[in-house]
Amino acid sequence: MITDKINVLIADDHQMVIDGLKSLLSTEEAYNVAAEANNGQEAYEMIAAEPDKYQLLLTDISMPLLTGTQLCRMVKDKYPHIQVLILSMYNNAPAVKEAVMAEADGYILKNAGRNELLQAMHRIASGGTYFSQDIVPIIYGQYHKQKIQDEQLSQLSAREREVLSLIVKELTSEEIGEKLFISKKTVDNHRQNLLEKTGCKSTVGLVKFAIKNGLE
Repeated sequence: MITDKINVLIADDHQMVIDGLKSLLSTEEAYNVAAEANNGQEAYEMIAAEPDKYQLLLTDISMPLLTGTQLCRMVKDKYPHIQVLILSMYNNAPAVKEAVMAEADGYILKNAGRNELLQAMHRIASGGTYFSQDIVPIIYGQYHKQKIQDEQLSQLSAREREVLSLIVKELTSEEIGEKLFISKKTVDNHRQNLLEKTGCKSTVGLVKFAIKNGLE
């Protein structure tokens, strides 16, 4: 059970949203809105000035100067004791993935009701995580996609990785063969194996696969 009041900092570039959250939390004994900020930079400067003052950060994802995910990443890096709940209008994969990579403790949509917000805050303040039900399938989809890419990457031999790296540098099969002291036919065989193992359909696909997996 939470016994002490949890100091909350609200960061959102819409004052109406801040006012609404403050009004909602004013009747909750567990929470105290200790500060508010209208952009990510202002929020970070407040935290940096008094890091021990805050335990929970509620932040929008789209803000000027610093986005919510940039703010989250910086806070988690310097002040990991502060829990971060991202409130967003976006339920698309790129936004969710960015929030997860920034180590956000939770992510809920702005159309969530009062009960879900309080449930998320309570769980996060208690050391857990909370992602709204609309977000969970996206996170699972991203995890599944990454797992497949990792499996594909693990199937590549050392020589195939070398060939792929040179393909990214736009070398022809002849040039790759000369560089690795192998025949053009061998290079073409490696290229075909790469297409099959990665599931790519063209050289462009191989280049994208290499970039995503840091094989440039």
